[in-house]
Amino acid sequence: MREKRIKRTMTYFINATDELINEIGIKNVTIRNVAKRAGYNSATIYNYFENLDNLIFFGAMRNIKDYALSINLYLADTDNAMDRFLKIWECFCNYAYLKPDIYNALFFPKLSKNMEDYVSEFYSMYPDDLVAHNETVKSMLMNGNIHARGMTTIMDCISEGFIEQQSADKLNEMTLLLFEGMLTRVISGSASYDDARHNTMDYIKVVVKSFLIKDYHFNY
Repeated sequence: MREKRIKRTMTYFINATDELINEIGIKNVTIRNVAKRAGYNSATIYNYFENLDNLIFFGAMRNIKDYALSINLYLADTDNAMDRFLKIWECFCNYAYLKPDIYNALFFPKLSKNMEDYVSEFYSMYPDDLVAHNETVKSMLMNGNIHARGMTTIMDCISEGFIEQQSADKLNEMTLLLFEGMLTRVISGSASYDDARHNTMDYIKVVVKSFLIKDYHFNY
């Protein structure tokens, strides 16, 4: 009963944070305005959350259900692991560059604990937000660490013989660096949404080609 009460109170604050993120922008969210929106005093928040970054992370998590749902659609016509790798990246870029501040808070947060702990805690409060019809995608969504998430789909590419095991870390690191750099440009306003998503996918394909060890036709 006590645990349910704690989770219920936490959702009041998380929902208030989510509303404010979408109304005034993530950079303008404060402990004070979240508490006011939720109907509590500011001090109460610290009984449930470590700090503002922790609260913003959970609030931002409420904004990726549409992305999670879309992954299933993007993967509908894929035939192999490399198709899935590229389509997941395409889907991710399409949504991340649309809400760059939110995705930056989610995948490059300032949190003290293991990311998986926060993600697991979030989905224990919002199980309906975990919408994945594919076990690989579900595993990816449950893993808050962006490096580990990227490796999930790369391991499938290794299993199907598209790249060598020893290339996995380099491929993962290079694609993530491309994404992080482009996300920073979108946030700063030096790259448009369309340019960012098209260029990121073009660069990722160039990187993938350098690691391929069997024929692959780039349909995506």
